Amino acid sequence: MYLTKEVKEQIFAKHGKDGKDTGTAEGQIALFTHRINHLTEHLKKNRKDFNTERSLVKMVGKRRSLLDYLKKKDINRYRAIIKELGIRK
Repeated sequence: MYLTKEVKEQIFAKHGKDGKDTGTAEGQIALFTHRINHLTEHLKKNRKDFNTERSLVKMVGKRRSLLDYLKKKDINRYRAIIKELGIRK
């Protein structure tokens, strides 16, 4: 499994307040980014996996919604997470 409990804790520890804080927008955006990157690599190998493609598009939309929320609430946190994760826009 690509997303173990330890990997999730590392992501939330790096981008959230601590490893157990799963509610911050930055932590959720980082988790979505990790999952999106994994699915993108999967789709490069399996071009006809349309269910995964649909899941990827939905996940990108959720991440975009979180980014829009963060941009509206605190532009500095938004800019920091964009720069740290290397997300376009």
